[in-house]
Amino acid sequence: MCGIVGYIGEKQAAPILLDGLAKLEYRGYDSAGLAVYDEGKITVRRAVGKLVNLVEKTEEGRAVKGTLGIGHTRWATHGKPNEKNAHPHTGSRFSLVHNGIIENEAELRRRFLSDTEFASETDTEVIVRLMDKFTADGEAVDVAIMHLIDVLEGSYALAIIDSLDGEHMYAVKNKSPLLVGKGDGFNMIGSDAMAMIAHTEWFYEIHDKEFAVVSRDGVEIFTSYSQKVSREPYKAELDLSDISKGTYPHYTIKEIEEQPLVLRRIMQEYMDENGELSVPEEILADLRECDKIYIVACGTSYHAGIIGKHFFEKISGKPADSFVASEFVYNMPLLSEKPFFIFISQSGETADSRAVLVKIKQMGHKALTITNVKGSTLSREADHTLLLYAGPEIAVASTKAYSAQVAVLAILAAALKNNIGINLKYELALVANTIESLCGDKELFSRLAKEYIVPSRNCFYIGRGEDYYVCLEAALKLKEISYIQTEGFAAGELKHGTIALIEKDTPVVAIITQANTQLNTRSNVKEVLSRGAKVIRIAMKSVSSHGDQIVVGDVHEILSPLVSVVPAQYLAYYSALHLGCDIDKPRNLAKSVTVE
Repeated sequence: MCGIVGYIGEKQAAPILLDGLAKLEYRGYDSAGLAVYDEGKITVRRAVGKLVNLVEKTEEGRAVKGTLGIGHTRWATHGKPNEKNAHPHTGSRFSLVHNGIIENEAELRRRFLSDTEFASETDTEVIVRLMDKFTADGEAVDVAIMHLIDVLEGSYALAIIDSLDGEHMYAVKNKSPLLVGKGDGFNMIGSDAMAMIAHTEWFYEIHDKEFAVVSRDGVEIFTSYSQKVSREPYKAELDLSDISKGTYPHYTIKEIEEQPLVLRRIMQEYMDENGELSVPEEILADLRECDKIYIVACGTSYHAGIIGKHFFEKISGKPADSFVASEFVYNMPLLSEKPFFIFISQSGETADSRAVLVKIKQMGHKALTITNVKGSTLSREADHTLLLYAGPEIAVASTKAYSAQVAVLAILAAALKNNIGINLKYELALVANTIESLCGDKELFSRLAKEYIVPSRNCFYIGRGEDYYVCLEAALKLKEISYIQTEGFAAGELKHGTIALIEKDTPVVAIITQANTQLNTRSNVKEVLSRGAKVIRIAMKSVSSHGDQIVVGDVHEILSPLVSVVPAQYLAYYSALHLGCDIDKPRNLAKSVTVE
């Protein structure tokens, strides 16, 4: 979602802000802006569209002088994506940027700002006008911020600067991620460590309803009750080389081809030399004591969760189910007597999942977060965390984090109870090798995408069992980055309605990896072929047949989702490439969804 970066130090702020915002482009945005303080004046520059427009407008930052400033990339929620709604927003004294949604903005307008003339359609402008009002009524800035925290309802991460004070900037947080970066002679604010990692690797966490007063030489953190917080910074485990595309044209294909590396890294972290699994005993103890596992996630992580449910039931014999977080929080099912919750999130900041976590913690239930980001909100607030070790995932459409989630879920299920006696170290090593071999088939994937998928405005994925679970993720990938309407269906459901949509040249991709269902799926393939469909078959070697265009090497059937999804990721990538889409940053989407 939106991105925040702030800087106070000795260097010119604007170029640093622009560089930080560039590191956050992957999150999704439709406008950008910055505000810089210099000699008692705040200069604001905003631009619609890509960050390059702001870069040009500020002459790469050279046209905006000052060593204190804040910047923002906005993804429109309140008001259209135009310049007047872009951040920063400025009142008579303060300028600020905001991630999140203020739920009671209408009430605040009536209660405090009935005589105020607004320049934008945003909820964010309400915040800056409140800061102006509270300080005009005689409150000190820190008191005004505490008053702000008291009256705001919803999610917010704020970076604030004051035209009357060139020595401080302020960070305020509730439900939306925000960090303070600790430097030598400078300090920073950011919604993501990646915005600051070029300058520092040390960060302070800001918890909900806390604020930080940030100067060049210090950081002070306070609660909303003015109590000073003692907190040590932590070191971020990020590598700038991971963030660079290197020789790849897009992050998406880079991250697809990093999947073997990620799997091997996971094996190193969770297995010893003999293949013994290393999962913290306290996690396994809580899993053993529960009577059912509830997996909660969104989007791609939800699809990984469905496969995780299959792992827990098949590998460890533990009842499990997977739920969409945005539905679960408002329509909670009847829970078992001793539930245990697993939250899956690449960023660890997913607002829908956090809403469920808050609710179940109030009920006294235990939870585990599986995430790619150490120290993220879901990680901090759950009882336990397992990390994905996938490295930064920049492209909006998840690929390597999805595979990492599936692999960690398999390890967790096997560590709990390995009913089927699978040698996971050997099998995951085989999976990694098999994916590497698929990376050599790019010309095939490109040709199939161009011939079968690109000419159509819609597409279907079909499969059974584990293959059906992969179809859901495969369909999401294609629709996310190519904008082709794509659905994943259980192959046996075709005749119950969906086959009515099959007509001449409709592309259908069949995934076939399971010996016990492969003949059934092939029968469904014949049904769509007889109605004029163009079919791509992705099959595992042991169940392949003449005419299957994509054949993947054999791996253990239960781990087949890790390999069968890779051709689907490539098909999505090349379809988008041939259509000229913005592959890494598809329209209307954000990498980290930090509002419900």
